Amino acid sequence: MPVTDEPPRGSSRAARDAARTRRARALATGDDGTRRGAAAPPGRGRAEDRPPPPWAPVPLTELVALLALILFAGSFFVGGVRAPIMFIAAGVLGSLVGLELALREHLTGFRSHTTLLALGAGVVAMAGTAYGLRFASLAPLAVLALSLTAGAAAFTPCFVLLRRRFRRRSGGLSVRY
Repeated sequence: MPVTDEPPRGSSRAARDAARTRRARALATGDDGTRRGAAAPPGRGRAEDRPPPPWAPVPLTELVALLALILFAGSFFVGGVRAPIMFIAAGVLGSLVGLELALREHLTGFRSHTTLLALGAGVVAMAGTAYGLRFASLAPLAVLALSLTAGAAAFTPCFVLLRRRFRRRSGGLSVRY
């Protein structure tokens, strides 16, 4: 009997528990029943099982992270107007590297990054709203309130949709660390 078989609808709780146990055992062992490597708790992915990027042979993610670190360190040694620009560029590049990795892992069902990705969408909505209202004759507190509302309005549906997508890709798990 394949490990991925689901018990039929209306089955007993014992049958569902047995199917869940088989799925967890299948994650920890290979198809032939042997250990796949270092013991990992059921449902926990290993680093070597991480999904490869579309540009797989080229270490683009690592190179961008290195560039962000160089810009960050350089911003302390460069004076004048270039220092804050380098610091902000390092933060943006580092954030993009982290979001790319989180998005790749989440969409393949490797690890759940639902909250992080939904917060990213909320921050973009907040920044867009604040930028759009920059010339409006509103009090700063009103701009903040509208930006927070836009962020919450973007976060909530993104969270629900991302969680649903992860469940489909991970075989029914809500969270995998």
